[in-house]
Order: sequence, then C-alpha cells, then structure tokens
Amino acid sequence: MKAIIASSALLLATTPALAADLVYQEPIAPEVIATPETFSWSGPYIGLQGGGSWLRGDLDGPGFNDREHFNGGILGGFVGYNYLLDNNVVLGAEGDLNYNWNEKGIGGGVDAGTDLSGSVRARVGYALDNALIYATAGWAVTRGYADVPGAGTDRATFNGYTVGAGVDYAFTQKVFGRAEYRFSDYGEKSISGIDVDPKQHTLMIGIGVKF
Repeated sequence: MKAIIASSALLLATTPALAADLVYQEPIAPEVIATPETFSWSGPYIGLQGGGSWLRGDLDGPGFNDREHFNGGILGGFVGYNYLLDNNVVLGAEGDLNYNWNEKGIGGGVDAGTDLSGSVRARVGYALDNALIYATAGWAVTRGYADVPGAGTDRATFNGYTVGAGVDYAFTQKVFGRAEYRFSDYGEKSISGIDVDPKQHTLMIGIGVKF
C-alpha cells in the first residue's frame, strides 16, 4: 500500500511537467529582408534636351569666300528604345528634333543661320548599374536659311551624318538624366547662289522618362 501511495504521488508531481513539455510552440517566422529592385535599361523612352551649339559654315560664291561661325542655344526632344543584353551591353535606336538659335549677319544686310535640326541614330553602350555609357552615330539633317534684303528668305535642307557619345544616369526606375556631345557634318548645298558647307558641335543635357 505504501508503494502504491508513493507511486501515485510521484505520478501527480511529474504530470504538470510532462504537460508543459507537450505544449506546442509556434516557430518564429524568419525575417524577410527586402531586396532592391534591379534596374533595367530595356524599353522605350522619351525626353527633353537643351544646351549649346557651335556651327561653322564654309561659304563659297561668286566673288565671295568666307568662313562664318554660327553659335547659339539649342532645345529639343528625343525618343528611343533600348535593349539590355545579358553581358550588360545595351543596343538601341534614337531620334531627336531640335531648334537652333544661331542667326547672324554675314554682310550686305544678309542674315543667315540654321533653325530646325534632327537625327536618326543607332546607339551601343555598356550598363554600370544605373549608369549607361554609350556611343551613337547615324543620319543628321538641318535646315539653313538666308534672309536677303529685297529678295526674301531662301532655305535649303542639308543631309549628312552625326557621331557622338554620352552618359545616361537613372535616378529612379523611370526617370534618367543625360549628358551628350555630338559632331554633325551636314554636307554641302547652295543658298542664294552661295555654296554652304555646315559642320556643327553640340553639347546638351537632358532628362527622360522610361516606360
């Protein structure tokens, strides 16, 4: 009888401990660490740009041979498409249209300059995270004019090529900035009997939106 009582007492003493061991404890969920979204240059984009232009015009006509510099501001827009390859090389195509303010007098009361200019170009670059370093080349066009007293305004469209380089930098997943230099050779044409051979340097900054 004493043995039975002692066993019962021991059983009663150990039951709460065993019950405590059997209580289910929900495991702690691992902490979720948010990873930043990877930026990709692939996709279409559009933007605005502006800066300075330095245009040199070689002028040749009857009794007239001169070289004039037409310098001023430039403002316009661009649109394009990029495709990012697995090795961080970016291929793309872009077009732009700009307005130039570079009119000046060239003698005899004649005012001359260029107004509209544009290009269609291929681009190839290398992406360094949010920065894209690129080179660009393609077809370029500009419209030159001469205001001649008593004869009105004569205009001609020049076609040639453009080459350059620049860098785009993404501030967000959608918005990027740009700095670009280009050289354009527009070929030779005649305006008011004068052969004109314009060549232009441009340095522009811009801001764009990627879709």
